[in-house]
Amino acid sequence: MTTRPTAVVTGASRGIGRAIALRLAATHHVAAVARSADQLAALAGEIEQAGGTCAPVVLDVTDGAAVERALGGLEADVLVNNAGIGHLKPFLELTPEEWHRTIDVNVNALFHVTRAVLPGMTARKRGHVVIVGSIAGRSAFVGGTAYGATKHAVMGFAESLMLEVREHDVKVTVVNPGSVRTGFGRGDMAGKGWALDADDVAAAVAYAVATPPNVLVHRLEIRANHPRK
Repeated sequence: MTTRPTAVVTGASRGIGRAIALRLAATHHVAAVARSADQLAALAGEIEQAGGTCAPVVLDVTDGAAVERALGGLEADVLVNNAGIGHLKPFLELTPEEWHRTIDVNVNALFHVTRAVLPGMTARKRGHVVIVGSIAGRSAFVGGTAYGATKHAVMGFAESLMLEVREHDVKVTVVNPGSVRTGFGRGDMAGKGWALDADDVAAAVAYAVATPPNVLVHRLEIRANHPRK
């Protein structure tokens, strides 16, 4: 058994989630949640090689019953709700399946995972829920009807939850990145040298998690410092 605090990270197999898991592994035991067993095994191996500990949790976070079975009894000190997808296209090109899948992963899974982990935090009077949102949660763009709608929902969820649980000494933080150089969404960001790296977002999450008990960074927006080129 590890004596380190435990951080649960969803969407941990790649991109921002993987970077967050690697960052937090310096100070936390990581429960890495994703659907890909192979990618989680590779992540766990990298963390353990660096001297950390990681428990892969192969899980579809849109399955509420499975989430409760996997995470309901876990004593988590930090929960990073990072799992998300982005079908970025004009509304009239969106299929019903793409719309519902975006809602399921970006909103419903947020409910399932938080509902499974949060009761233990409030009972123990400690914990930190971090949600990876987006600047799309306060702005609009062409092709963002589905994705933007979910990120606006994330903002409402996060602020309301913060007001509900702070009396239990549980923190709620939402980290809103701008463009990040990953294969997310349209998959066209990988070659954009001006954009943020996944580790930039991970550093912001680690900063929020490391604040003293009496300090809450509730909303943190990070952008690339240079204009799009």
